[in-house]
This record gives sequence, C-alpha cells and structure tokens, in this order.
Amino acid sequence: MAEQRERTGSTLDRFFRISERGSSPGREIRGGVVTFVTMAYIVVLNPLIIGSFAANTPSAHKDVLGHILPVPQVAAVTALVAGVLTILMGLVANYPFGIATGLGINSLLSVTIAPQMSWPEAMGLVVIEGVIIVLLVLTGFRTAVFRAVPPALKSAIAVGIGLFICLIGLVDAGFVRRLPDDAHTTVPVGLGIGGSIASWPTAVFVVGLLLTAVLVAKRIKGAILIGVLGSTVLAIVVEAIVKAGPSNGTDPKGWNLGYPALPQKVVGLPDLSLVGDVSFGAWTRLPIITVVLLVFTLVLADFFDAMGTMTGLGKEAGLVDKDGQLPNVGKALFVEGLAGAAGGFGSASSNTVFVESASGIAEGARTGLANIVTGLLFIAAMFLTPLYQVVPVEAAAPALVVVGALMMAQVRDIDFTDFKIALPAFLTIVVMPFTYSIANGIGAGFVSYVVIHAVTGNARKVHPLMWVIAVAFVAYFAVGPIQAALS
Repeated sequence: MAEQRERTGSTLDRFFRISERGSSPGREIRGGVVTFVTMAYIVVLNPLIIGSFAANTPSAHKDVLGHILPVPQVAAVTALVAGVLTILMGLVANYPFGIATGLGINSLLSVTIAPQMSWPEAMGLVVIEGVIIVLLVLTGFRTAVFRAVPPALKSAIAVGIGLFICLIGLVDAGFVRRLPDDAHTTVPVGLGIGGSIASWPTAVFVVGLLLTAVLVAKRIKGAILIGVLGSTVLAIVVEAIVKAGPSNGTDPKGWNLGYPALPQKVVGLPDLSLVGDVSFGAWTRLPIITVVLLVFTLVLADFFDAMGTMTGLGKEAGLVDKDGQLPNVGKALFVEGLAGAAGGFGSASSNTVFVESASGIAEGARTGLANIVTGLLFIAAMFLTPLYQVVPVEAAAPALVVVGALMMAQVRDIDFTDFKIALPAFLTIVVMPFTYSIANGIGAGFVSYVVIHAVTGNARKVHPLMWVIAVAFVAYFAVGPIQAALS
C-alpha cells in the first residue's frame, strides 16, 4: 500500500514537475483553492453582465431581437467553461493560470455587440475571435510577439496588473467607490460612502485585509487562504448581528456579491441549455466592415490581455527563464485561444487567463496541479452555487490587495533613469488600473515605446514585431472613428 502511494506520488510529481519547481502537493492544493475562491465571483458577476432575470425589466441586456440570456443558465455555463478550460491549461501547459470569462469582453458583448445582433450571433463572433487567436498561435505569430516584448515592459505589465487587481479588490469591497454625477465635484472616485467606511461589509474587508497582511508578514503557511476563510466567518457573524442584507445594486451598505448567510439549499442541478446556441449570421445582418471591426476589437483585446496576464503571473511565480521568457508559452497561449472559442460556444463570453490566479501563486502554486484543483471546484460550483455564494466578495477582496502589493516588487527591474524606458513603463503601469483594462495599458506602453525610440534615433533597437503591434494598437484605440468613417 505504501509502495503504491509512493509510486503515485512520484508519477504526480514527475508529470507536474512539482519538486522541480520548488513546490509540494499541499502547496498546489492550497494555491488551487485560493485561486478558485478569488475567481468564484465571476460565476455570480458574469450572469449579471450578459444575462438578465426577465426581458421586461429596464436593466435587461436584450439583443436586437429583444431576447435575453437567463441568469441561471449563464451561471451554469460560466462555471462549466471555466472548469474545463482551467483543467486543460493545467494538463497541457502545466501552469497555475486559472481561466474564466474575461471581464471587459463580456461588457463589450452586452453593451456594444448584442444590441446590434442576436445573442447567438454575438457568441458566434466570440467563437471566430478564439479560432483566429488559435491560428495565430499555430503559425507562431503569437509566441513571437510574446518574446519580442522588452524585459522592462514585461516587468511594467506585471506591476500594472498588480495595481489593477488591487483596484479590483478595493472597488469590489466598497472601499473605493465611484462618486455620483450630482456630487458637484471633479473627483471621480472617493473613499467608502461620503468619505468614510460607512458600511459593515467594507469594515469586514478592512479587518480581513489587516488579518491577511499580518499572516503574510509572519510567513504563515496558507496565509491568504486563512485570511479569506477568516474574513468569511467574520462576515457571517457580522451579518447575523447587523442584518446588512445584499446590495442588489441599490443599497451601498449591503453585501456586493455573495451573501454571508447559510443557504436554504446546498445542491442544485445546472441548466446547460445555452451550450452550442451559436450562430454566424452577423455577417449577413450587418455590413461586413462593421463585423470585421468588431472581431478585430475582440481579437486585439483578448490577444494582449492574456499575454500581459501570463507575463505578470509567470514572473510572479518565478517561472520565467534568465532571459525573462516563459518556457513553453506556446502551449499556454494555445489553450487560452481555445478558451476564447469555448466561451463563445458555451454562451459564456470569451474566456481568458485570470489575474486573480496571482493569489494562488502567492499561496505557493507553481504547477498545473493547482489548476486541476481550481477547475474541479468550478465544475462543483455548477451544482453548489448556493454554497459558494456564502463567501462575499468583501471576504475575497483582501487577497487581491495583498497580491497587488506583492507584485509591485517587480518595479525594481525597471530602469526609471532612462526616460525612453521610464515613460512607456509608467504608462503601462498606470493606464491599466485607470482604464480598468490590461490591454489598454499594454497598448499605451507599446505605442509610446516605439514612438520615443524612433524619434530619438533608437529605431533599430525596436523589434520589428513591436512596430506591427504599435500600429495595431493605434487602430484599436481609433476603432470608433474608423468605424464611423467607413459606415
């Protein structure tokens, strides 16, 4: 029996190269759990972005035919696609990079694309986008672009992602809030409510952040996971006493996503009827140039969003080589491309690598075994939706802020004394959180890098692919005027 366990352990270790990467099965399992906990909100949030409870409500996300994607079905396919593709990333690429519906593209679908066509047609464009990215990987183009990025910009991408996920945590917890238009101020965001922490959920976040920070500072094993679980317990106790209730998008003092109270039921059967509900009729419904520009926008956003995320996660996990490259990145990029197409086929929107994977990496995840754990938990989430909704986003948000602080350390690899590097790196870092988009930050950094080097007589130092990328980003930033001029 003992010999069998040893052989199994050795096989597992060799397949995932656990010892080689300085990890252990226990650390991988903890990391996989933490990654799931910090990503699980997407199963709640994505249905609210692209789905609706009823077509006759003012806030319903209707397509051009007046149809909606029902929230329960969207939740089910969101968990399904995330689970399957996260496991595939672990098995094929052996990286601890969780995959789920990408924020940004789902909003683009809901606000811009679906109102021009049917939901199945919108998902058809997502499938096309994913197939194009897969082809770019198979031709070697996407991998070549990944390797053409200068080391300083790769470090800037990692730092920018750190700030980005920190801001996500602060906003999700209500610590930072958008000020209303009638606030009579030019300040776009502020602290809490009226400049103070005036809600119990945000107070739980603050306590959870301090708890997690202390545990990380004391180098306690499982610090981030303990912090999330401890914050959840605190949230349950607080809610039982103060009865804050869910926010439901109207009460700023309620719980944002997830509700810290024991559910009436634990298990529910998922409705997967949206899987395969795809059409390619957009090409006949709209002018071809309009559809081409929509697909171009989807491709460019997903292409560089994933590339930037993998760069940051790889550096944070210490998986890059001495040249700052991520070994066998082609496999990871291939799976991520498949994730885009799978998200469209499943009607969950394009799936991509999640920056929240950094929380699992901070917990010790270094291999695809962590992804297997995360993926299985997503699969289970299809049946256990009421149970995981007990964890409020305010309890998971401290992990994002702590991980953001850890990723800031990579700023030391950027030479800010050389302004040709300093400004592009700075723009990459700040534009990501300020525009809530990794792709926008990468674009600002790449375009400024190419222009500054060209004008200062250093054009030869710029990789030819960087010129191609810069031109593509100029078109990406100007897609609105271009579309208006051609229509």
